[in-house]
Amino acid sequence: MRTSVDVVIPCYNYARFLTEAVNSVVSQVGVDVRVLIIDDCSPDNTQEVGEGLAALHPCVEFRRHASNKGHISTYNEGIEWASSDLFLLLSADDALLPGALQRVARMMADRPDLSFVFGNAMLQNDEGIRVLSEPLGKSRGARETVLSCRDFVEVLGGRNIVPTPSAVVRTSAQKQAGGYNHELPHAGDLAMWLLLAAAGPVGFVYEPQAVYRVHAQNMSKTYASARLPDVKQRLAAFELFLQEAGRHGQDVSLLRRMVMKDLAKDLDEAGLHGVQRR
Repeated sequence: MRTSVDVVIPCYNYARFLTEAVNSVVSQVGVDVRVLIIDDCSPDNTQEVGEGLAALHPCVEFRRHASNKGHISTYNEGIEWASSDLFLLLSADDALLPGALQRVARMMADRPDLSFVFGNAMLQNDEGIRVLSEPLGKSRGARETVLSCRDFVEVLGGRNIVPTPSAVVRTSAQKQAGGYNHELPHAGDLAMWLLLAAAGPVGFVYEPQAVYRVHAQNMSKTYASARLPDVKQRLAAFELFLQEAGRHGQDVSLLRRMVMKDLAKDLDEAGLHGVQRR
């Protein structure tokens, strides 16, 4: 029986990229896909493009919000809709690379304990130039690896290194973790990966899995340049994770020491000297 994958594509004012994103999903081999495009009341022609894609592909559904709800609510709507084996949130300006979902599905089948899998990605700028992003470094011949919760926190180094379009989640783990946190609009992804890692090991694929578009409109890129609010959001994400980790039997004291060591320099430079670092 083939693995089923639900892909939610939130779209706000990205009609010009939407067709590429959808085509990159429906062309995936070895898995059964469903796609939900959620138009968050875009002022451009997203509705026209989205409805056209839904008419063209039977596996594609299109929804449009009557008013703008924001990205967190839109993400959570997608999570509520998902029911397949695996789940992916794919921004409308990103795209999957050929074979990405099949590689993840194979790894997830071999390791039923994995909460999610991510991988290398191609970073693409506005000129179309692509640069390979290798969050775990060179593979040294390995095709994939598995990270424990501790290992995952260690490789993060206090930051979100997960290329979001490459991160495919086991839907049951996503439902258990719940939705994205409205209080963490700029560190929601980091918080989610940490919550999932607390519940089960994380897989990594050394193949390039997705294209992540880097341009002036990337909200996360703009926000990260503001040091104080960025550090505060990351600290809050890690605190949320530490609260949850204990419920899953993780060594919270060890994880806290690791986190605070990783964040120490950023905290000091941001002027947060009073944060407890036990």
